[in-house]
Amino acid sequence: MARSTVLAFYLIATGLTYGFNGDSFELECPDECDCHYFRINWVTDCSESNLTEVPYDELSLSVYILDLNGNNITDLKPFPGDIKMRRLQIADNRLTKVNKEAFKGLEYLIDVDLSGNNISYVDPEAFLDSRGLLNVELQGNPLTVVEGPFLASATLQYLDISSCNLSSINPQFFDNITTLTTVDLSNNPLKTLEAGVFDVLTSLETLKLNDCKLTAISENAFSSAINIKYLELSGNHFTNTDWPEVLGKLLRLEYLNLRKSRLTSLSEDTFSNCTNLVTLILADNELRDLDVAATLGNSVTHLEELDLSNCNIQGPISGETFTNASRLKRLYLSGNPLVAADLQAALEPLPTLERLFLSNCGLRDLPDNFNVFDNLLELDISYNPLENVFTKLLAPLEKLEYLNMGYSNLSYVGPDTFSKMTAMKRLVLSGNDLLSLEAGLFGNLTQLTTIELEFCGLKRPLNGLAFFKNLTYMDLREIRLGGNPLVIPPSGPIFPKQLSQVSILDLSNCNITSLNVDAFKNTENITDLNLGGNRLRSADASLSFLERLRHLEKINLSNNNLTTIDPDVFANNPKLHSLNLLGNPFICDCKIAEMWDWANMIKGDLDVLIGAKSAEKDIVVKGNKKKKHLYCHYNETQLRNMTTMVNKTVPGRRPFAKPRELTFANRTWAKYVRESGCEPVVKILRPIALVGESFEYSQSNNITAGVTVVAIMALGLGVATLLMTIKLFRRKTVDEADTETNRKVR
Repeated sequence: MARSTVLAFYLIATGLTYGFNGDSFELECPDECDCHYFRINWVTDCSESNLTEVPYDELSLSVYILDLNGNNITDLKPFPGDIKMRRLQIADNRLTKVNKEAFKGLEYLIDVDLSGNNISYVDPEAFLDSRGLLNVELQGNPLTVVEGPFLASATLQYLDISSCNLSSINPQFFDNITTLTTVDLSNNPLKTLEAGVFDVLTSLETLKLNDCKLTAISENAFSSAINIKYLELSGNHFTNTDWPEVLGKLLRLEYLNLRKSRLTSLSEDTFSNCTNLVTLILADNELRDLDVAATLGNSVTHLEELDLSNCNIQGPISGETFTNASRLKRLYLSGNPLVAADLQAALEPLPTLERLFLSNCGLRDLPDNFNVFDNLLELDISYNPLENVFTKLLAPLEKLEYLNMGYSNLSYVGPDTFSKMTAMKRLVLSGNDLLSLEAGLFGNLTQLTTIELEFCGLKRPLNGLAFFKNLTYMDLREIRLGGNPLVIPPSGPIFPKQLSQVSILDLSNCNITSLNVDAFKNTENITDLNLGGNRLRSADASLSFLERLRHLEKINLSNNNLTTIDPDVFANNPKLHSLNLLGNPFICDCKIAEMWDWANMIKGDLDVLIGAKSAEKDIVVKGNKKKKHLYCHYNETQLRNMTTMVNKTVPGRRPFAKPRELTFANRTWAKYVRESGCEPVVKILRPIALVGESFEYSQSNNITAGVTVVAIMALGLGVATLLMTIKLFRRKTVDEADTETNRKVR
């Protein structure tokens, strides 16, 4: 008790000294901003403050980072002289140009972020005074055609001008920023890349040209940029490019991304000079006739990652395919027709493989040489018409952490299949007709974090038999059982004690009609529960199972058979911030209004109710996209007794401007609440709810109820003392005035 009292008085002392906590001795801070130290640097955060101009006069000269993101600033003026600002963030405003005057004197500036504005013009000499400038971000601005040099800086290393609507890059564009090491030009409609553009960038290491609608690249485009290590060219439309010539100068190239670039063929000498290539991504191209062995050649001896997914390769992948790429650690072959026997021979030289993806390859069986993959961490063999007998082949994979066997035509998984996979973290078995799980199947998976068993025909939820009886699986946090015809017991918990640490549970579309009050007795740590697409009804105590889920944050009850719901059912879920009730046949009654008020007043955020307000994705310019709103309907008796809709005026509700007539039964919750005449919840409940949340917080942080009560009583006593002092002071003043008056009278 003594400890509790000390803590209570500490809380009081903290509150009383709040006005003397040193704020007045801090550096200057504009009224609209939040200022604080980050390590030893003064940060001024003015983001999303509806500012129309920079608060120049209120800035400290020692500000290190100034964040002005997300305001309505249209123009920049010169900053105070001698300001020591290092980073300026002014993204997502309404700037239209960048003038030299605005950045005059910013000698210490290192980083500037001007992305997401309406900038069409940038003064080439804008950053001349910033002699240590390293990074400039201008992505997402509608820059006009640049003639001559773009910027002048002797130190600039990073430039992002992606999504700037640039249709061409002139030969002098980079002349005055030759120190660049990273350039991002992605998502600009360049179409072609001429020779000489990058000649002055002899220090360039990273170049991104994704989604630039490129059809061709000049043979000498990179002839002087010989230090490029990372080159991204994905999402283009290449039709006529001499790749051996284009890539031939890039002797130091380590990373090349050509994903989804409409490639149809690659010659045998394409990568002959790329002897340092570590990552090669060719996925999502129509390379039907690709000879993988010949294309890789003898040069890619350092290759560690190769992505050939969805290339529809018809040629054989076997024998000598990867002989010269024996260092491969990550191999992606999904979406190509493969044969197990050929694949076995192809994989033989790859003992260091860590990730192997073979999804949707038409495999009926698997190679029987998995015993050579001592380092394999991830294996995806999903969406293959596999035979059951293959499962024993996986037994040697003792280091495997991720295994996806989903939708693979399995009807049985042997009890010893995973017995040696003690490092397993995520296991996917969804889409297989397993019907039941063998005893001890998951027993040895003590490090498992996620298990997915969706659409497996299971009638029983995960039971203790599949796990070891006297062991709690402390890392198992996510279980997905959606789409199974589960039979829920009428009483008792539906999961064993071994799964007590589960926090994410998906039981959607499981044909569930009811859940008893103790359904989650052994899994009370659930924070995210999905019960959508079931048949839960609004019977008495139908949602009583929520009483045990005090940590619940999100619940999906959409598309059930709920006709009414009372906010009282969530009384034991103080952390709940997302409730999905869409698609239920709710009857329009005052419980709808109570739920509305619960979200709006008690929780303090109407968005807690999914569909209560239009989401951003629902606001469209064209088309008749149906918005996902909450709806309720009148029953026949209500319609019969309500020929004319009365527009009731109730305190706390905003009535419609004009009286309305009922012409159909369905109403959105928003409309019903306004027209119903249901009395709103008293607004004092919101403060009460906040006190309740604070009390819950104190409990969750091991502060005893006694401490909380003492602190509240002390706070109340302090307020009462203050009021009494004021009252006595006023009385004393009145008495003195009366005395003076009496003296004058005498």
